[in-house]
Amino acid sequence: MTELKPARVFEQFAKINQIPRPSKREEKMIDYLRQFGESRKLETLVDETGNVIIRKPATPGYEHRKTVILQSHMDMVCEKLVDIDFDFDNDAIQTYINGEWLRAKGTTLGADDGIGCAIELAILDSNDIEHGPLECVFTRDEETGLTGAEGMKPGFMTGDMLINLDSEDEGQIFVSCAGGRNTTALFHFQREDAPKGLFFMRASLKGLVGGHSGDDINKKRANALKILARFLYKVQEAYGLRLASFNAGKLHNAIPRDGMIVFAVSEDVKENVRADWNVFVSEVEEEFHVTESTMQFNMESTDAEQVMPLEVSTRLVQALQGVDNGVFAMCQDEELAWLVETSNNVASVETTDTQVKVVASQRSNVMSALDNQAATVKAVFQLAGAEVIQGDGYPAWKMNPNSQLTAIAVETYKELFKKDPKVLGIHAGLECGLFSEKYPNLDMVSFGPTLRGVHSPDERLHIPTVQMVWDHLLAILKNIPA
Repeated sequence: MTELKPARVFEQFAKINQIPRPSKREEKMIDYLRQFGESRKLETLVDETGNVIIRKPATPGYEHRKTVILQSHMDMVCEKLVDIDFDFDNDAIQTYINGEWLRAKGTTLGADDGIGCAIELAILDSNDIEHGPLECVFTRDEETGLTGAEGMKPGFMTGDMLINLDSEDEGQIFVSCAGGRNTTALFHFQREDAPKGLFFMRASLKGLVGGHSGDDINKKRANALKILARFLYKVQEAYGLRLASFNAGKLHNAIPRDGMIVFAVSEDVKENVRADWNVFVSEVEEEFHVTESTMQFNMESTDAEQVMPLEVSTRLVQALQGVDNGVFAMCQDEELAWLVETSNNVASVETTDTQVKVVASQRSNVMSALDNQAATVKAVFQLAGAEVIQGDGYPAWKMNPNSQLTAIAVETYKELFKKDPKVLGIHAGLECGLFSEKYPNLDMVSFGPTLRGVHSPDERLHIPTVQMVWDHLLAILKNIPA
């Protein structure tokens, strides 16, 4: 990365990617940030949640400008290819350049939001940039619940304007975001021996694109969990089955890319099930022939094992077939008709010896619609007899039509690049939603360089857009008013 531009940003990003920083286990990154600020004699604080703030005084002549907060999250999604040996708690991310894209070898890249952190550190480490008073904020655990931003107490940040560096499309300035909530359904049981005369089968699906359950929910990508549930429902309705295990997906904010089921059917229908599987595979491949060109299906016989009680597995399969997944509604406002308003992502299912745990993630830019979607998902699992747990979630960030910062961001972009940026809302959740509750007068925007394949091993950063975002950010800082 030493030859990439802007050099000072990619130098910081290379250093960041040597530091393990899984969500909820960011201690090494927190220590690095503390040492970074203190070694440069900058005021550096760590709050009780683990968020870090580093304050940098204004450059000469800019002392009376409004204080700007630059904010990004320090944690990263830890996803890897199945056949890659990698320890996210100890190993450094291995990067390589592929044309205009920066990628990682078999893992997530960590540019979400490591590149935002790198931009902040590059500014803190510079002495030739014109700016007013700065507060560089690094929140923890954004990816698995926004707990860093949620745990931040009012008064930790003192700035007037905030620039969130966690967006993924250069040329787009975001001024609102979706709220979200997670639903967890637990099916409890005691395993039992399988009846005699059953034939056990293992079916799996892998190689899906996956992606971010907010940004990518409307891109017609297959959900491995829902596809396997579809097949189980077909078999259950046609022949009956006994389910041993169902495992798919890992993260609440990622579309499941792979999964595996183990089940048993009567010996005399096993060939029918195999034939049905082949037909099903062909149909699904055709259904997703544009977006999922690398999906891989497999079915094989396997050893007998204990199974779930029939009533439990029947209700589980029915619930996974019935629960809503994908886009539920688009925005009603004409200027935002392209934006997903409300959605649900059935994100993961995990089987242990005594329970099945299903996690689903609901999002909406309208809080009443979010409540309704969360209630709809909850009701499906309640009807299936599951124990259902829902958190409070996080709020949506409403657009401020009188935002001074938005106006500055738009005008500086037009001056730099001779074209208009897009001012948008986003269906993904941003920490700005929580900040808007704690700091109701904070003027905020969000932007960043172009990323693709986030939350998956296909994550990649478009190198030329980093320079564009860097130039744009410096122009904004130079034009902040008194």
